[in-house]
Amino acid sequence: MDPIEVFKALSNESRLQILQWLKEPEKHFVPHEGIDMRKIGVCVSQVTEKLKMTQSTVSQYLSILQRAGLIKTERIGKFTYYKRNEEKIREFAAFFNSEL
Repeated sequence: MDPIEVFKALSNESRLQILQWLKEPEKHFVPHEGIDMRKIGVCVSQVTEKLKMTQSTVSQYLSILQRAGLIKTERIGKFTYYKRNEEKIREFAAFFNSEL
């Protein structure tokens, strides 16, 4: 985990919002049929609709969060699903608590 990358990823209101929504996806998104959002995640189209932004912008935001280690992806068919990487988030929280 690179703390600078995490801070950069969290420095954008929309990216921070995505991470917050993914904490409780069932409260913020309508699931794809047969997909457990807690286990599998949410699709970029679901996030795009919620943010009311272009898919390319949302994809870029998700990519930044993924590079920072804050989210994980799973590909099923033609869809890529995103969910929080709770282990890395806890690791960052511990770093933040002990170092700052």
